Amino acid sequence: MNVVIMMLAVTACYTTTSLSDKYAVSEAKFTGNEFTFLMCSSMSVFLLFALPFQELHFQLTWQSFAAILLIALCKLLEFQMSALVLKQLSAFELKAWLGVTLFASYVTDIFYGADMRLLKLFCIAVTVVGLVFIARSGKEGKIEYRKIAVPLVLYLAAKYGYGLVIKAFTPYISPTMQLLPALVLIAIIMFFMIKPSEIVKKNKQGALKVILARIPNVIGMLLENAVISISLANYSFIQPMILVALFFIGLIRKERCSKLNLIGSVICVIGVVLFQIV
Repeated sequence: MNVVIMMLAVTACYTTTSLSDKYAVSEAKFTGNEFTFLMCSSMSVFLLFALPFQELHFQLTWQSFAAILLIALCKLLEFQMSALVLKQLSAFELKAWLGVTLFASYVTDIFYGADMRLLKLFCIAVTVVGLVFIARSGKEGKIEYRKIAVPLVLYLAAKYGYGLVIKAFTPYISPTMQLLPALVLIAIIMFFMIKPSEIVKKNKQGALKVILARIPNVIGMLLENAVISISLANYSFIQPMILVALFFIGLIRKERCSKLNLIGSVICVIGVVLFQIV
């Protein structure tokens, strides 16, 4: 499958889950631990059904076990920190901040043998400029960044780290075999930190929505792993593409759009398209 088509498919899947994740923490009022348990337990089950369709390999080496533990750490940080950050930022604004991983991912691709091209660096710079406009277009003056600075940094590190671990350890263990045990491990840890019955009592309908949203989430993660195997930079560009999708959804819903948001979204589209062309 062409990498651009895979990126578009991941964008469609993650756009759906981004809106669901915002609902889970801002309206359903799930705690970080509850949110993480719901995500990891349900994704583990859905991933089991996908195993027969995956190319799986596992070497009995320390690298394989290290990969599982590192993926577990990255995913745990991602889920926990997103629950904290989304209390201040919208799903749209959070995706904008992920633009800082673009340069790091492209440099990593170069380390793995990709040619360094100034035009691609320029496209990344253009995209980042657009993301800065978007990040500044949100609730100006209302976001208390001092409260979310550390969770935001950890979230960004987890997103970049996930791609890096998948890329580095795939020769020893396939991406799905890294991901599935990691999700099971996190779910077990969270099980002893929460009361699952309380989730149902708190918001049964909300829990069901979060669980069902994991179906496109799992599909997106499998396709995302395929993109990572090709290019970490393309993996990082998925986030700006989700931003663009959220922007157009906002237009369809006739949501209020600031000038900075509009300008930033247009610039992002230009940067993403040019990166794939040059």
